[in-house]
Amino acid sequence: MSKQDSAVPAQPWWTFGHVWLVISGPAIVVVAGFVTLYLAVSRPDPLVSEDYYRQGIEISKTPQAHPASLAPALVARNHAATGAPPSTQPAKKP
Repeated sequence: MSKQDSAVPAQPWWTFGHVWLVISGPAIVVVAGFVTLYLAVSRPDPLVSEDYYRQGIEISKTPQAHPASLAPALVARNHAATGAPPSTQPAKKP
């Protein structure tokens, strides 16, 4: 008997567990990508308002509006630019 006669016959590739371990990683990523695509297409982000810019202008024009209560980011930006502390009193109109 030769060595070739006593060798184990070759098995198909799908019978080895390591092959499925290597294939499963990319397959899971592809499935997760399709799930993410489905969620993104089926649930679009709602727009807050069609005329958000106009509403912002109207809010800033109200006489009783205090800049610190309506636009804290603006007050913080001005404080960062000038170094002056934000005023607690509303600005007096001339």
